[in-house]
Amino acid sequence: MGPIASLHATPKAWLLSSVLAPHAAAFGAHLREARYSSITRCSYFGSIAHLARWMTQCCLPLRLLDESAVERFLVRHVPRCDCPKPVVRTRGALRAACAHLLQVLREQRVIAGRTTASGPIADELHRYDEHMRDVRGLAEGTRSGRLRIVQRLLLHKFADGPVVIAKLQPDDVRQFIAAQLDLRGTTSNAATLASALRTYLRYRTTCGERVHALLGVIASPAHWSLGSLPRALKPFEVQRLLRSFIGSLPSPRRGYAIVRCALDLGLRSSEVAQLQLTDIDWRAGTVTIKRTKSRREDVLPLLALTGRALADYLRYERPQTTNSAVFVRRQAPRDRPIGVDAVRRVIRDAYRRIGLTHGRTHALRHTLACRLLDHGSSLKEVADVLRHRSLNTSLIYAKLDQPRLATVALPWPGSAP
Repeated sequence: MGPIASLHATPKAWLLSSVLAPHAAAFGAHLREARYSSITRCSYFGSIAHLARWMTQCCLPLRLLDESAVERFLVRHVPRCDCPKPVVRTRGALRAACAHLLQVLREQRVIAGRTTASGPIADELHRYDEHMRDVRGLAEGTRSGRLRIVQRLLLHKFADGPVVIAKLQPDDVRQFIAAQLDLRGTTSNAATLASALRTYLRYRTTCGERVHALLGVIASPAHWSLGSLPRALKPFEVQRLLRSFIGSLPSPRRGYAIVRCALDLGLRSSEVAQLQLTDIDWRAGTVTIKRTKSRREDVLPLLALTGRALADYLRYERPQTTNSAVFVRRQAPRDRPIGVDAVRRVIRDAYRRIGLTHGRTHALRHTLACRLLDHGSSLKEVADVLRHRSLNTSLIYAKLDQPRLATVALPWPGSAP
């Protein structure tokens, strides 16, 4: 029995008598290809049946269905919905089903594609994004964070009018920073604001603008680059972490392999998520990291324990899929790689199981660096393994190199020679 046939007669009638009826089959095929369970498919069909009733009541033509229309449905109709039962009113299910429906309708060219923002501010942000990508070589995550801050600054001063940087005054920048810090007055947010604004204004100097007075009012919070110690796991904590991936977990081999990649190879969460099957050379015993933070290609040795963990996951636990990613989704929508958040969640959950209070996935990279120093590696070798672009980034680990620090430490005043 298909999802439509299993619907109650009332929502089934809503759907089949609406403008969405001709596309119900394509919607069902889309959900089957993503390997959604029959229960989820029925829930999503009930959701679009609810949407179909609302569209019929509003006389909304199919060509005008887009994200803004869906938002009106979710925000205005659903909270005060009086549609007869049974009807799906769960916001999460409704939002997810509508997103899939819009994707199907766009693939069929029934509705227009997503509209991109236009106007002076949007054009300025587009040019700045191209500069950061093509000239500075910045990653997408870094660019999107800076664009959000710059967009708020431009809206603060110019609203929807033309962007004329010459009209931007130091007081405007001061007021903008003060307003942002009122919303979130943390040191990290202040540093992020200062960095993003400074970088943007320096870009404007390459466009011929004089912004020295504006740069002068952007003050960074006090920050001592080597003032803290990197938080690393102790050897007994590492052992407990690795042993925490027991068979009762949903996907223990995948979690164990993820932790091994971070702990043995020093991979960042994004690099673990983006690892491809073709990146592993099993005969040569190497892993090629092609999607690095610094946009370089690095070749790392594949340690025996790491390779065994990856092989166990690929042979015994990885779902059958046509996707070339090493780590793929276990639940629908399947045939897709896991995301960075999933990698971080796996590591954070493992921390929680062994009683660690902090949840930073970067601690596994710190642990690798400390282990290398304990075995006599130099800071240059640590920088090479962690793929730091500058040796200065690795200097913080000098504080943890206790054997070498002991050779240069001066005796405590008054102590015995």
